[in-house]
Amino acid sequence: MHSEVAIPVTPPTTYRALLRNREFAGLYVSFALTVAASTLSGFALGTLVDRETGSPFLTAVSMYGATFATVIGATTLMSVADGSRPRRTLVVLQSVSLAGVAAQALPGLPLAARFGLLLVLGFFQSLGTGTRMGLVTALLPASAYALARSLMNITAGCTAVAGYAAGGLLLRSSTPGDLFAVATALTGAGLLVVATTLRERPIRLARRPGPRQTWRNNAALFAHPGRRALLLNLWVPNGLIVGCEALFISYAPDRAGVLLAAGAAGMLLGDLTVGRLLTAAQRGRTALLLRLLLAVPYLLFAVHPPMPVLTAAVFLAGAGFAATLPLQERLLALTPAPIRGQVQGVESAGRLACQGVAAAMAGGLAQYVAPAVAITALAALSVTITVASRPFVARASRPCPPLRAQA
Repeated sequence: MHSEVAIPVTPPTTYRALLRNREFAGLYVSFALTVAASTLSGFALGTLVDRETGSPFLTAVSMYGATFATVIGATTLMSVADGSRPRRTLVVLQSVSLAGVAAQALPGLPLAARFGLLLVLGFFQSLGTGTRMGLVTALLPASAYALARSLMNITAGCTAVAGYAAGGLLLRSSTPGDLFAVATALTGAGLLVVATTLRERPIRLARRPGPRQTWRNNAALFAHPGRRALLLNLWVPNGLIVGCEALFISYAPDRAGVLLAAGAAGMLLGDLTVGRLLTAAQRGRTALLLRLLLAVPYLLFAVHPPMPVLTAAVFLAGAGFAATLPLQERLLALTPAPIRGQVQGVESAGRLACQGVAAAMAGGLAQYVAPAVAITALAALSVTITVASRPFVARASRPCPPLRAQA
């Protein structure tokens, strides 16, 4: 009789070895399909809102507005990432996403309804992220975590490049509604993959998940200043740069797809280099430089260089997003296994929420100043926060008491 082996005996050291794990491969494919659907639907909605309103603020919020609701999920029900059966949870959440994306494809849907759908989907997506990342740590050994996150980040970058490029091309001969239809099909495919490749796993927490359990674990997470410093640097600097990206459509409507694709391609290169080629020690040493690289190239928007120069700058800055890998690695080392799903969900939700806040800030600022000025201001703020918080992040890299699961 043959028994299924969920985790290889030898810890995987290559992307190919990771994908030999059938459940991780299914989780990975569903993640890729979900990112593709999100990229197309976000680009379609941003384009639709820009055409109907001409408002930089509403356009930016439409592209990243779902992130506002992730903080609600992080503070109320994120404990389901560890306390419920993950396969069933992912199937339910993917089904909700399918219904929401399909509703966006309805012609003539009022903008208010579209923004309402964004908030609902953002809430459930935050729970899905926590559940998915919790499964990654359950399926793979800790030594493979950075490699797995690198693979998923690279895939997100590749998918975003393809999605923005395809979206830009399709919109020349079709409508945003057509992009929503494609996104619906991709979301449905992701649901099918999850349902057919993952097996149910036991509940990890002894207590029943819910708001009280979520609050208790979150309180323990934020109790240590080192962990707070890690979360600040995972959330704010790159959130501000996403705010810069939210103004690409307003800055150059005909070239926004190129700029967005360049940023995604840079992110791909950075994650490939940092996650695959560097050791854990080397990743830790490059974290500060990567966070600076993330923002400094955007300062070029202040002098209005030619579009090829801006495209190269955005590509270079995209590599700086790889700074999340060493910071996430350190946060994981301070987190006990029973609540890793919730902690990673909180980290992801906070990062997305900061991206949404920064996108709204950028759009609001661009109502009064030129988009290039707003982009430069957000990039300068990102650099300032990175430099000012450097001592606290360095302190967090020293040994400190591990986070305790609240049983």
